[in-house]
Amino acid sequence: MEKIKTYKEFYPFYLSEHQNNVCRKLHFTGTGLLILFAIYLTISGTWGKLWWAIPIIGYGFAWVGHFFFEKNKPATFKYPLWSLFSDFKMFFQILTNSLPKKD
Repeated sequence: MEKIKTYKEFYPFYLSEHQNNVCRKLHFTGTGLLILFAIYLTISGTWGKLWWAIPIIGYGFAWVGHFFFEKNKPATFKYPLWSLFSDFKMFFQILTNSLPKKD
């Protein structure tokens, strides 16, 4: 596959790598827990002690979805920043019921 050059091209690819509903739900759960955990760390002032758990929470659920349900490699491995941004974009689109329909 040719390297994707723009985010406009990337996001449809990202969604195509998240067709399985269980995978999407796991992404949604992981991102939601990550947001709640970040709020907790901010309020409690425990960033210094627990910051290491952020990628485990954020990626743990997502990678289970990819490896066991979607059966593909996470786009994070090739496009880490766009994938991170897309995780949050997909989360908020699911939350607001504005996620583009699957093909």
